[in-house]
Amino acid sequence: MPTPPEDRELSPYTGWTRAHWEEAADRLLLAVRPYASPRGGRIDLPGPRPSWSGARSDGLEGFARTFLLAALRVAGARGEDPHGHLDRYAAGLAAGTAGTSAPGAGHDPDAWPLIADTRQAIVESASIALALRLTRPWLWDRLTDRTRHRVADWLRPALAPSPVDNNWWLFGLTVAGFLQDTGDGTGRAAATVDRSLARIEEWYLGAGWYSDGDNRAFDHYNSWALHLYPVLHAHLAGDRALLDRYGPRLRAHLADHARLFDATGAPVPYGRSLIYRFAAAAAPWLGTLTGHTPLTPGATRRLASGSLRYFLDRGATDTRGLLTLGWHGPHAPLVQPYSGPGSPYWASKGFLGLLLPADHPAWTDPEEPLPAERADSVRPLGPTGLLVQTTAADGLVRLHNHGSNHVAAGGEDGDDPGYSRFAYATRTGPTAPPDPADNHFALLGPDGTATHRGPAEPLAGGPDRAVSAHTPLPGVRVVSTTLAHGRAELRVHLVLDAPEGTPVRQTGWATAEGPGAPVSQLHPVHGYGPEVTDLATGHTLQGPAPTRTPAVHGTTSGPVALFAALVSLTGEPGPAPAATLAEVRVVDGTGLHVRWWDGTVSRVAAAGEPPYGEPPYGEPPYGEPPY
Repeated sequence: MPTPPEDRELSPYTGWTRAHWEEAADRLLLAVRPYASPRGGRIDLPGPRPSWSGARSDGLEGFARTFLLAALRVAGARGEDPHGHLDRYAAGLAAGTAGTSAPGAGHDPDAWPLIADTRQAIVESASIALALRLTRPWLWDRLTDRTRHRVADWLRPALAPSPVDNNWWLFGLTVAGFLQDTGDGTGRAAATVDRSLARIEEWYLGAGWYSDGDNRAFDHYNSWALHLYPVLHAHLAGDRALLDRYGPRLRAHLADHARLFDATGAPVPYGRSLIYRFAAAAAPWLGTLTGHTPLTPGATRRLASGSLRYFLDRGATDTRGLLTLGWHGPHAPLVQPYSGPGSPYWASKGFLGLLLPADHPAWTDPEEPLPAERADSVRPLGPTGLLVQTTAADGLVRLHNHGSNHVAAGGEDGDDPGYSRFAYATRTGPTAPPDPADNHFALLGPDGTATHRGPAEPLAGGPDRAVSAHTPLPGVRVVSTTLAHGRAELRVHLVLDAPEGTPVRQTGWATAEGPGAPVSQLHPVHGYGPEVTDLATGHTLQGPAPTRTPAVHGTTSGPVALFAALVSLTGEPGPAPAATLAEVRVVDGTGLHVRWWDGTVSRVAAAGEPPYGEPPYGEPPYGEPPY
């Protein structure tokens, strides 16, 4: 397939147009065709191992997630389908559902697992239902009555309460929306919609942010699930009341979400399921599709095209054109046990913009810069305990984590690399066990073993800082503050009630050597010794090159011990040393007075609490577009 020519007048940042999106979708769809089962019911993609749901479920996953991509491609073209994508998926729908009830179904290479037997099938039912809803005039309405009945019978068990208490509730909602459209089981479907929305309401904390369950897990599931399914359902159903409720939440979220994208197009890699990659662009497209966005049309396309091109230019697909289980190329530490070879195709959601007509301003307006390209900024992200820091000179994005967890308080150690780090960035790490953790503060045991962070308890922050507490050992509490300014970070830890003489270690950013690699700096300010050591920390999702992570060490001096270090990550060439970024002095024993290189003055009060009075602190202006 010929690659469309770049258009640097229309798209000065990426060069990409709608034609590039259509061509990318076609390439991804054509690449999976050789792996279809005999009658097209499954797409059994090659991979290093099956998911924990087994090979049959993985084959369904390959079918369902690529079917969603085909649906977006054809629905966006108003039914034009020059490559015959829908014909193949129509045949697969018939084959997959025919086998489930036939004798010997366990040996049928096309048969889908039943939802009652394989709970992962609930996830895939949502992609199938959404694809059918989007392409109804060109596919569903042309299926035989027999096939339609079998497909509906297969989907209907997804209307039951979710067996997993997180974003999974929205899969039943999505199936219910399709069945409502077709007049099938509307009473039960309506109840599923109400029950699903009621459950996620308990996790909505305001300012556009949901937790993915009861455990304060803030991550990209906000974009590709928790906002996507309710708002898209409301839009497709023409339900104005629902859209008026969930649309403003999406708009509020996008004011933050857009700041998580680097000038390169990369979203910040934090949280889980990062193999979905450019699915992070789904919510920005959805905001434009429904009119609930602070982004201009040109900024939306710049974000989405930048993200898609970022991954496709950096090896997200292998030599066969298949999406790999990783970030750039394959990266085993990113792969959750539930992920199979077809899992990365949830990235199909990033093609949601194809539903916008070709003459929509999102396709015809010139691209506009991302927030990270406009100005230096530091911004708290609503109630999450996350703080985003960007620098326009290099377009780099850093995310400081003082409140996102993947375990409930009192649960397991919680040292999930996607949630437990104090910071993430678009051009580094995180490192993975058994290598030392980057961006981590730890107490060290006699054998040098570092403590886990565990659940972080967010405390009152401010417009330039985030604060949290955690308990690395029984009876020991650490209150941590990250203060950000320009490219500089001041990381402060107050260690309470640790035995005197306990060793501690602060690590910085993990970076590799080579052209284009960012520069990682760490400078001890208080409580640490003067020496900065480099830890070997292996390769990260950024690529196969090994990384080095700076570290400083100290020991507690009593029941109250203060530690502070200046940290920097920058893409600017030849940066000044971190020691020159601020003058820091201790006041009143545990407070800090900070004078930044540009004369700005900040203060960190005792126990890490900021001198701001009552919350909320620095809540962003979510009303009018900030860019």
